[in-house]
Amino acid sequence: MKITQLVIYPVKSLGGIALDDACLTAEGLARDRRWMVVDDVGRFVTQRQMPAMATIRVSVESEALVLSHPGVEPLCVPLAARGLTRRSVTVWEDRCDALDEGPEARAWLRAVLGDLRGSDLSLVRFATDHRRRVEPHSLAPGEEAHTGFADGFPFLVSSTATLAELNRRLLAKGLEPVPMSRFRPNIVVETAAPLAEDDWCELAAADGRWRLGLRKSCQRCKIITVDQRSGVIALAGEPLRTLVEMNARLAPGGYFGQNAILLAGDGARLSVGDTVTSSLA
Repeated sequence: MKITQLVIYPVKSLGGIALDDACLTAEGLARDRRWMVVDDVGRFVTQRQMPAMATIRVSVESEALVLSHPGVEPLCVPLAARGLTRRSVTVWEDRCDALDEGPEARAWLRAVLGDLRGSDLSLVRFATDHRRRVEPHSLAPGEEAHTGFADGFPFLVSSTATLAELNRRLLAKGLEPVPMSRFRPNIVVETAAPLAEDDWCELAAADGRWRLGLRKSCQRCKIITVDQRSGVIALAGEPLRTLVEMNARLAPGGYFGQNAILLAGDGARLSVGDTVTSSLA
């Protein structure tokens, strides 16, 4: 098996960045989901509420995070955090310490996205001295892991064969196939059998430099119905409905991919084309 894609999403629920190689950290691929959009009370905002967030493109330059959108000047956010106000924010039920990127970022988000039910939107970054623990009941005995602003785990692993099977079923219904970007994975692995990753307990470099523990099937939500280029939901309920039918053993939800943690290899690099091995649960 080989890695076919590596993707980071520096700002939760905004555009992703495809990489040729990436650095592993305990909290995910380097720079993955280190920023987030929040409302006035610090509650996280995603494409679930605002599908148009998908249309914001993201890049990371040598000294800045850059957000771009047609019709407005790009927003450049210095990578070095200086003089930022500390605030408490929420991801699901977790309280996290964050740094607010300030009024310029708020004004830019308002120009691009408007408000959310009367609330302004702010851009915040994860405080480097804060630790957000992965839910312990999903880990093996004695394991401990933490993440940034991801929904719950530092890595999301998916496979080519699972997407191919989903698209086969969509085509059989007369529906359009969907790209892997709908599922916003970090690591995509080439596989021969669909849903093979559901039986893995580990994914590792062939030379043993790093190991990931696959700990929880990823239940999907309406975000996979959002076109990640246009921000448009062309057909409500799809491909989520077909995914539910495809993976019936995990009913009633639709599942695609595996949430993972780092077991070994902090600081190791992985690249598209790397050979990987899996261990069964």
